[in-house]
Amino acid sequence: MIRRPPERFDAVVVGGGLTGCLTALRLAQAGAAVALVEQYDIGTQASGRNAGSLHGQIQHEPFVIEGEGWAREWAPCLDLLKDAIAGWHALSDELGVDLEVRTKGGLLVADDPAQMPAIERKVALEREHGIDSQVLGRDELLALAPYLDERVVGGELCPIEGKASPILAAPAIARAAAGAGADLRRHTPVRALERDGDGFVVTTGRGRLAARRVVVAAGADTPRVTRMLGVDLPIEGPPMQVNVTEAVEPLVGHLVYYAGGRLTLKQAAAGSLLIGGGWPARTHPVTGRPTVDLEGMRRNLAIARSVVPAIGGARLLRTWWGVNNATPDQRPIVGPIDGVDGLVVGTFPFLGFTAAPVMGDLLATLALGRTPERDLEPFSPGRF
Repeated sequence: MIRRPPERFDAVVVGGGLTGCLTALRLAQAGAAVALVEQYDIGTQASGRNAGSLHGQIQHEPFVIEGEGWAREWAPCLDLLKDAIAGWHALSDELGVDLEVRTKGGLLVADDPAQMPAIERKVALEREHGIDSQVLGRDELLALAPYLDERVVGGELCPIEGKASPILAAPAIARAAAGAGADLRRHTPVRALERDGDGFVVTTGRGRLAARRVVVAAGADTPRVTRMLGVDLPIEGPPMQVNVTEAVEPLVGHLVYYAGGRLTLKQAAAGSLLIGGGWPARTHPVTGRPTVDLEGMRRNLAIARSVVPAIGGARLLRTWWGVNNATPDQRPIVGPIDGVDGLVVGTFPFLGFTAAPVMGDLLATLALGRTPERDLEPFSPGRF
């Protein structure tokens, strides 16, 4: 049997989520011949299964658990997130699609005076890194968000935070990438990735592709792909779950967190309340696949109702799980792989939806053989 030669491209992008699609779009706009391969469909994994939060602050739970030393090492991510949120606004204009980007601010709510010192220290660190976060007293908080429970004692406002639509974003970016000349290949899993001279051959379920550079932006699946070249990255895929209610009248105008437990709460443009906060799904004992954890769902909803009592009247429509990605220090991994010239990886743990506009730009810049203006040393794959 004659083996056909591989199709040739300047770059192959592995992963059809937000970051992968944006990377392909930027490469195509730069004139590169680029193919994107995705083993499922565009935006159907982490990029389409999250709740659409746009995060611009240090997350409170790891700040409390890991401490300020960890937070100072993580703080370079703040500049990346700030620019990414600005990028979300620009994307809607560029694509001519309302991605439902709304940034009315994020509120970290405290209902115990003992929670306030940590919030104050976190705000001070954020302000050192250019995030205009503010500590709010009880009266300021309730004046800004009268829907909150009256037991609140204060909190934090991060004014750049908000939400966007995970359902609309990746498909819109993929359409733009295809329109710019990118070759998008859905339902095309990577079976093998091998060196071929000074480039690579990517063997997929639908043929072979050759390229000088390969960008792996496959989220939790990234280690499976990079191990094909002997590169083992410490990226895990914890399953998490999110809840959505029926549409209700406008109520929650901010992205709401709670200092006393896991919570993200916001209201979508259609009126649905999206309730999450990093609650883990469970693994089914028979199938081994993720499935909804009903006790976690109950606790998540109880916390949400305690912070915003009025949501108790809304009916729950659906709870679903999705696989996130995690790194040991919760910092992104983005950059070239030492010793494997032409291989570039990019993943942002937990906050990848927010970071996608910047991540796509960075990965495309690296895949074009250029040096980004941003300092990537804190995010280097070589730190592990």
